[in-house]
Amino acid sequence: MYTKADLDAAKAEFEQIEERWANDSSNNPDKYKAECKAARRQVREIEAALKATGEIASTENEVLERELDEAFPNAKSKEIVEYKGKRYIRRFFPLEKSRSRKTVTEWGKAWEEVTDY
Repeated sequence: MYTKADLDAAKAEFEQIEERWANDSSNNPDKYKAECKAARRQVREIEAALKATGEIASTENEVLERELDEAFPNAKSKEIVEYKGKRYIRRFFPLEKSRSRKTVTEWGKAWEEVTDY
């Protein structure tokens, strides 16, 4: 169980790591990359948990996406569904990639409203 203080601490740690990376004068572009990735993941995890419990407010879009996820839990990529008189398409996108940038290690997902032209 997370609290808002946990979220604030995780965000502060993430900002600290980003600042260290920005101020680093070594010739290593991958320095702090693993720490930054772990801190970013921690912030996402805590934020999602707090939104799920209602401790922090979700945006209208996040509420809609949660409803669509519940209504269509097995939706595939680029699948179009109709919900409350509107059409939505399921999209997946990479959240994190491996160091080589060739493999996706974590996927994100979203719903987009389909507009007919």
